[in-house]
Amino acid sequence: MSVSRGAARARGAVVTGLGVIAPNGVGTDAFWKATREGISFLDRLTRPGSENFPVRVAGQIRGFDPATMIEERLLVQTDRFTHIALAAADLALEDSRLPVDDLSPFAVGVVTAAGSGGGEFGQRELQQLYGKGPRHVGPFQSIAWFYAASTGQVSIRGGFKGPCGVVADDEAGGLDALAHARRSIRHGADAIVAGATEAGLAPYSMVCQLGWRELSRAREAGRAYLPFTTDACGFVPGEGGAMFVVEEEGAARRRGVPIRGFISGYGATFTGASRWEESREGLARAIRVALDDAQCAPEEIDVVFADALGVPEADRAEALAIADALGPHGTRVPVTAPKTGFGRAHCAAPTLDVAAAVLAMEHRMVPPTPYVTDVCHELDLVTRSPRPAEPRCALVLSRGLMGYNAALVLRGPEGDM
Repeated sequence: MSVSRGAARARGAVVTGLGVIAPNGVGTDAFWKATREGISFLDRLTRPGSENFPVRVAGQIRGFDPATMIEERLLVQTDRFTHIALAAADLALEDSRLPVDDLSPFAVGVVTAAGSGGGEFGQRELQQLYGKGPRHVGPFQSIAWFYAASTGQVSIRGGFKGPCGVVADDEAGGLDALAHARRSIRHGADAIVAGATEAGLAPYSMVCQLGWRELSRAREAGRAYLPFTTDACGFVPGEGGAMFVVEEEGAARRRGVPIRGFISGYGATFTGASRWEESREGLARAIRVALDDAQCAPEEIDVVFADALGVPEADRAEALAIADALGPHGTRVPVTAPKTGFGRAHCAAPTLDVAAAVLAMEHRMVPPTPYVTDVCHELDLVTRSPRPAEPRCALVLSRGLMGYNAALVLRGPEGDM
């Protein structure tokens, strides 16, 4: 289905459903409680086979049993990152109360982002191949590792035949997936199930990451992920993610369901792999584009969810980019990075930030940045404890190790003016 350019502008994209599977909680209630209080869930990496790697600390999901939420026939043919996506999508659909049976299947689509793919499934099958031979490799190896597996499985399971896609463009892909969902809504879709999930802590996946100098090698959880400080030594990897039901605003209002947030603006740029000083200009440009897209003045931003890479030059570039794009307001607006308490889950990291931003606007509270105390940049970083506030407009930032920069402007229900 296509619509005219004028009609597209009138088709706003709103979040009506939210599902989270993260190291600090399964479901939005558990996730928000831990995020709001700044409780850390970073711990020693204990995934079998990964215990003696140089990377010692990670954000691992420990309270998630996929067998309680997903059919056996799907469990055996999919990887952990897809288990997380299926479960989070179920939670988001339940939250949205989307009348799937009453909608045309071509009106609902799916878009996800993934970076690590199906590493756990792939490792298991490779061990079978080299240990026992090709006859012992299952047929699902051909699909379970693939970046698009989650989009495919969520769409097939739900019967969704609308615009579907997968974004494989670095860690900023989580924001890009939501922007893609918004674009599909503007072009005629009624609803899109969108988000990103990652499960990159298996040995096969971790070995692929060990060449990244940005990955923290600290041995203690309390010292491993300290962005915007003089002790910054990289980021801690994590797993999990969030899925959303993004719906056409008019349809959501007619259904009478609560609107949890508006996807108001988006911008993206590219500045090259690990060229962190140059990311300052690129990230600032992405912020300005997102603000212009949202018709939002810099001083309207009430909270910034930072990318918070934890690399000194990258942190400096981000702090300066916020100041460049927001002007004097950039040094006064509350900034937070809850991911220091549960890890930076690659493509899924910004989706967890979006979930936290939606919940922060609902609960009128800016969550803190766990572990971080002494900030060495000119930022109003929220530390130690949650800060009561009235955030109506949030800016979520993300950068990828390969050089992508993205910014997303979210408005709460009260901020859609």
